[in-house]
Amino acid sequence: MTERTRVAPHQLTLGELADDRDLPASVKPPQALRNLPRPRQATRRMVAVVALLPLTVILAVKAASLGTQAMVNAYGMGVLGSTILVMYVSFGNYRDPSRDTGELAAFPLVSCLLAVRNDVDIIERTVRSLLAQTYPNCELIVVDDQSDDGTRELLAELAQQLPLTLITLDANVGKKRALVRAAEHSRGDFFVFTDSDCVLAEDAVERCMLAFQAHPGIGAISGHARALNGDRNLLTRIQDVWYDGQFGVSKAAESVFGSVTCVSGPLAAFRREAIYNYLPAWAGDRFLGAEFRFATDRQLTGYVLGQRWIGRRLKRRYYDSGFVRTVDYPERRWAVAYVASARAWTEVPDTFRRMARQQVRWKKSFIRNLFFTGSFYWRRGVLAATLFYGHALWVLLGPVLAFRHLIWLPLHGRFFLTALYLGGVLLKGAIWGLAYRSQNRGDGRWIYRPLMSLLSATVLSWMLIYSALTLRRSVWSRG
Repeated sequence: MTERTRVAPHQLTLGELADDRDLPASVKPPQALRNLPRPRQATRRMVAVVALLPLTVILAVKAASLGTQAMVNAYGMGVLGSTILVMYVSFGNYRDPSRDTGELAAFPLVSCLLAVRNDVDIIERTVRSLLAQTYPNCELIVVDDQSDDGTRELLAELAQQLPLTLITLDANVGKKRALVRAAEHSRGDFFVFTDSDCVLAEDAVERCMLAFQAHPGIGAISGHARALNGDRNLLTRIQDVWYDGQFGVSKAAESVFGSVTCVSGPLAAFRREAIYNYLPAWAGDRFLGAEFRFATDRQLTGYVLGQRWIGRRLKRRYYDSGFVRTVDYPERRWAVAYVASARAWTEVPDTFRRMARQQVRWKKSFIRNLFFTGSFYWRRGVLAATLFYGHALWVLLGPVLAFRHLIWLPLHGRFFLTALYLGGVLLKGAIWGLAYRSQNRGDGRWIYRPLMSLLSATVLSWMLIYSALTLRRSVWSRG
């Protein structure tokens, strides 16, 4: 019988405690994620307030006319209000947690885990970017999930030349199970995951480890991702600008509260103790009576965010697994952070058909995660919960509003309201475009951001319905 080890609880440090003494502890974000120097923090908050003033005026005008178009105005107010909140929290409060320490004092082993299926064109570049990290103590474990396009043969050649462990599977098991196979062979105290079509900056792992060292309360980290093929065509340029905002603004705002909801596939880092016991639950995740092969990134993040409330139950369910039986890590209220300086680039879809397939996968992930993370996320604090559930509401209402403004109103001759709706969509996109410009000085691609908002509102929002109707149809995907 295997001996089961109970790991002693980690002791909280002063840096993990909140400084908002007038708030209950469950609401406070960790001080470690909010410790801007006071003068600089005050300046950034003032700039954020001034920049958001036009949006605030528009919100006030909409509130004054709420009675005439209650449903539409309430939705518009909600979207504008959430945009104001996200922008203010991000620009006024976020600080990269990796910059809170000068240099690494120790170099614990980091296990870089990579699952691959049919990526022969880019996999060598991905592997070499992982092996070229400035962090000196890494191991690389690559799992080939029954590739049939030459990827397996290329990886075998690389394994003869480079310091990596290659595991080849004779049956396709999916990304989650492939990564769990890699974790079975890992020895590191930290895990770094990336997708098989991504390239990491040379210091990406080092930046993550600096943040982990500076803040013992951080259990998981998302890096910053941009499009690797962003200059290929109009569609990839639009996605590149959108990616920058989703990470540099949205994840930055969530990080202020230590509650990033999705540690995304291009660069995801975890403490071993924060996820190890939950890997079998992740691999065997079921939804609506069947195995769910999507929600890879969001679901794994959910185990870190919610383990204090659901961890013990999950470990009891998978007690027979070696991930649970051999070691028992304590359930903690981990912070999940975003490290802006940890950079990765990922191949984005360069045709609309590929983008549609990706969007369907993501929306299936959104639906699954809403039922899982949504069941406990309210415990993460009032403001963090407001961002999470508010965003979920806007996504769910998106197809309803699109139908009303793009089909119902034109059929009844009310074209002005349709034009007003599209104008509001473009205005919101312009605000996000200006946010991009403020973070990427001299980069004129901010002009593409309103196009993403327009594409999302008029086309992509409908895919939520299709995703819900085909929820149990699964294919291999990176996340």
